[in-house]
Amino acid sequence: MLGVVDSEPDTSARQWRVDRALPVCKLGAAALFVALGVAFADGSPVRLGAGLLVAAVLLGWGVRDLVAPVRLVVDPGGVTVIQGFAGRRHIPWAEVERITVDTRARLGLSTETLEIDRGASLHLFSRYDLGVAPHEVAEVLHAVRATGPAGGAPIR
Repeated sequence: MLGVVDSEPDTSARQWRVDRALPVCKLGAAALFVALGVAFADGSPVRLGAGLLVAAVLLGWGVRDLVAPVRLVVDPGGVTVIQGFAGRRHIPWAEVERITVDTRARLGLSTETLEIDRGASLHLFSRYDLGVAPHEVAEVLHAVRATGPAGGAPIR
């Protein structure tokens, strides 16, 4: 399965990460926008500024993927999610209210988002965050939670 770094049995820790090519593409696009901003500026600070602004956003986004590539870790005790720019937060199974996959169709394309709801916060993960389809990760989360110390607490 792509994106799964550790493929041990369901009772051990597993983690999902950003595909390694994604930050490279973001950093390359940032360089491209710098070049386009300089090439098409024609003395206009607005054009140069717009190119540099887009490049800065892409650079920050790409650096985040390099600094914190692992977005989700699951073990028998709960899940660890990325929080903020590159922080981590462990959520015990007792605090997880729901694990769902939201599927939306727009403009002829279907997208899936893994949602981990702990009541006070909602953690969302796309295919780009996980490296695999969110429904595959949800199946693993359901299986690990069922065998974890919570003893099969219901997942809605």
